[in-house]
Amino acid sequence: MFSIETKIISNEKINKEKLKLAEEIISNLQNETLDRIEKGYGPFLAAIYDENGNLISKESNSVIENNCSNNHAEMNAIKSAQEKLNTYDLSKYNLKIYITAEPCIMCLGAIMWSGIKEVYFGVNSKSVEKITGFDEGFKPNWLKEFKKRKITVYGNIKLKKGEEVLKTYVNSGKPIYKPERV
Repeated sequence: MFSIETKIISNEKINKEKLKLAEEIISNLQNETLDRIEKGYGPFLAAIYDENGNLISKESNSVIENNCSNNHAEMNAIKSAQEKLNTYDLSKYNLKIYITAEPCIMCLGAIMWSGIKEVYFGVNSKSVEKITGFDEGFKPNWLKEFKKRKITVYGNIKLKKGEEVLKTYVNSGKPIYKPERV
């Protein structure tokens, strides 16, 4: 589904309460991301909450800091949640992940396999790639595929503010991490 009025994308009918909460959380994550960029982290932040609104984990992208291409914000947040809850299967906790940008191909797989039930993101992959040069990967029909798996998705939340955060990262001169292609 695509709402022309709000430019919010979703794979369900847009629920205004869910969207309002997601706007608040993502706005806070975007503000915090700016602080974390100054501390050496990448320009992405993810937070996982339970069905009662309790924060389970919140992690930044740490690819460069830890020299590990797997250390995207979503991957770090999922790992932290699994360690905290002592399980690889997060499905029984009805968790929601809020991310400053649309998950890349690797993170989509991690979200699906972790058992997270809802995904909320800020900047879409097309904008991420245009602004930063990051390669978000090939993700055909992922919204429909998540819907088939009963994973709700809302995106383009606080899009303009999120794009400004990414521009801040790029303008800081920090590395755009991706493998060289010959």
